[in-house]
Amino acid sequence: MSKVRYEVEYEIVDIFKEKGCPVTRICKLLNISRSGYYKNKNRIKPEKEKQDELICSLIAEYNATFDGILGYRRMTMFINKLNNKLFSKNYIYRLMKYLGISARIRRKKVNRIRIKPEYTKENILARDFKANAPNEKWLTDVTEFSIPGDSRRLYLSPVMDLYDNSIIAYELSFKNNNQLVFKMFDKAIQKYPDAKPIFHSDRGFQYTNNIFKSKLEEAGMTQSMSRVGKCIDNGPMESFFGTLKVEIFYGKTFKTIEELRERIIEYIKFYNEERLQKRLGCMAPLEYRYHASKSA
Repeated sequence: MSKVRYEVEYEIVDIFKEKGCPVTRICKLLNISRSGYYKNKNRIKPEKEKQDELICSLIAEYNATFDGILGYRRMTMFINKLNNKLFSKNYIYRLMKYLGISARIRRKKVNRIRIKPEYTKENILARDFKANAPNEKWLTDVTEFSIPGDSRRLYLSPVMDLYDNSIIAYELSFKNNNQLVFKMFDKAIQKYPDAKPIFHSDRGFQYTNNIFKSKLEEAGMTQSMSRVGKCIDNGPMESFFGTLKVEIFYGKTFKTIEELRERIIEYIKFYNEERLQKRLGCMAPLEYRYHASKSA
């Protein structure tokens, strides 16, 4: 973005001028010329400068609206889609850098202690994360949250459809047990009773017991499991957890864990209905799902 010499000083003059302070006195205090100030006020801005200022205002607005979660790539998608533009990501990156705006950084994953499973299944999904139709491939996992001053932990168990990366069902609980996953699964098949997807997870205890095995078989689904210690085998689900925590959890303060629970519910709705994804043609998951169903 083009910068005018003494731009900050001229803005200060404007502020104090509105409060009734003499322009000559303000300019003298700031060590700038009065004539230079008026010359800048009366100059005709180039179209490029007007555009830069407009886009900077949009960046600042969207950064505040979406609570600082937009990096330059996603910021570009939002600006282009909501304003019917075709700006490059490099242009938006340059303006964000000028404004000192960037997305929050994701924390490194903490390794967990894993319990030896009762039985395992092969990695049938084999990191083929492309789905040609809804309800062809489902992913799941469990992640946990905790806040200072509360000994309880909150657990989230979602199901992601790889067709559009939508969260089709989820369950939140203060207990990480089989019921957490069973309730999540029941919600998913209640929503899509005819779905027969590959159902992929890690080798957590919730997915390796006979009751859950029976549920999958009764639903006619094919069970698939990640290899030991290979988080990448469930990459999109891990990515969703990381994105969620960066955008609403890390660096945030919650008075109660119930407040955090409500924030997660709000975020999943936002993720499904409003959060644009480049892979989906700059659409949100449910928007992409809707357009695909209309064109089918």
